[in-house]
Amino acid sequence: MEPLALYIHWPFCLSKCPYCDFNSHVRECIPEARFRAALRRELAWEAERLGRRKLVSIFFGGGTPSLMAPDTVAALIEDARLLFDPVPDLEVTLEANPTSVEAGRLAGFRAAGVNRVSLGVQSLRAEALAFLGRQHSAAEAVAALELARKLFPRVSFDLIYARPEQSVADWCAELRQALALAADHLSLYQLTIEPGTAFEAPYRQGAFSLPDADAAAALYRATEEEAGRFGLLPYEVSNYARPGAESRHNLVYWRYGDYAGVGPGAHGRVTLADGLLATRRHRAPEPWVERVERHGHGTASEDALGPAERAREMLLMGLRLSEGVDTVRFAGRAGLPLAAAVDGDILAAAVAEGYLEHISARLRALPEGRLRLDALLPALVR
Repeated sequence: MEPLALYIHWPFCLSKCPYCDFNSHVRECIPEARFRAALRRELAWEAERLGRRKLVSIFFGGGTPSLMAPDTVAALIEDARLLFDPVPDLEVTLEANPTSVEAGRLAGFRAAGVNRVSLGVQSLRAEALAFLGRQHSAAEAVAALELARKLFPRVSFDLIYARPEQSVADWCAELRQALALAADHLSLYQLTIEPGTAFEAPYRQGAFSLPDADAAAALYRATEEEAGRFGLLPYEVSNYARPGAESRHNLVYWRYGDYAGVGPGAHGRVTLADGLLATRRHRAPEPWVERVERHGHGTASEDALGPAERAREMLLMGLRLSEGVDTVRFAGRAGLPLAAAVDGDILAAAVAEGYLEHISARLRALPEGRLRLDALLPALVR
């Protein structure tokens, strides 16, 4: 049986960032006690059918989990430890924003059992923070990072680049400042305009533009070079870590392991007696909590995944990793050999161009291939 990662979704935010298409909601008043009870009940329901699986990680995502009270986090961690069999070095991550209010809760989260914090810094430039709709200042971000380093054994933070009119020199200077803050893990994302976000309309109307493909590629290459100078390696397309500091939780996703999703809109991939299921909870917080109160869970859909679907998902996730896809595990997990899941001609051409490497029992994207994954994967994967 696959070991298990647990994702717990807290859907509430103080405001909706204009680039964000995550399942997040702004509410004047959050009935935390009601949602805490519902999260605990849905977790217990999920654990009952999964059995006492080995638990390798817990991840509190959102939304803004740092808006939760530390005792809510503590109760959920304690439940998970009782319901599953946690590994001795269980990774427990909580996403937090670096506003002064939320940073003030960090000590409480550490006491609750969180041992890894991921801070949504996004930028260390005042004008960029304003453009991105963030609620914190650059000074608050630095202060929160310094506090997090004192409290937590492991610290990660996010930055967004490829912003309007951003040059390579500007980005390198900002990234060096961030890297000097000595986190062991960074998530560095290129700004993209997603449908339905507040940025979509002004972007389409020409209010601002993003770097073109060549400029974005130059920014990506500079990102890898600067991170490497500080000992952080690109273990995934957008994630950099010192060796051993990779996010174990996210590695479960990218290696196509089992993960249970609890909370509004949470997704999961869980193995039961009848195979691998794709699970999804109801997205809207209020209907979700009502369903949990009535039925014990807020499931919106649950679908069995056949070999072709498993193969496609495993390739789309695994080729984002620098380590690539283990083809022996692929065949066992997907139920198909690699040759049946990819276009052989496209694979051969991608290898010849230096985009992919297929050696022995591993298929992986090379640096130039990682730059082109968005175009390459739809053509490669059947």
